[in-house]
Amino acid sequence: MKTPSIVNITLPIIYLIMSLFCSLSFAQTVNRTTMLSNSCAACHGTDGKSADSIPSIAGKSVNYFIETMHAFRNGSRPSTVMIRHAIGYSDDDIKRLADYFSKQ
Repeated sequence: MKTPSIVNITLPIIYLIMSLFCSLSFAQTVNRTTMLSNSCAACHGTDGKSADSIPSIAGKSVNYFIETMHAFRNGSRPSTVMIRHAIGYSDDDIKRLADYFSKQ
């Protein structure tokens, strides 16, 4: 039986370590705010700039965004869809999104 060479053992280990570092690097660039804002893009457009009948949320003030999301969440602003989204967001999530979209 042939003994595996050091190259046959070392190369897969190096590949595994490099893959791990690449994955960690990518994970750091995709933060929570980015993930949350991407979920808004399905309806409100990329970066909140809607080209359809759904309102754009890009450029809205932080306070307007927060107040609107809280109104959806507590039911004082009626909606068929947004109430479901708003209920799932924490206050911190809403603040992150408000800050993000205010700069778009």
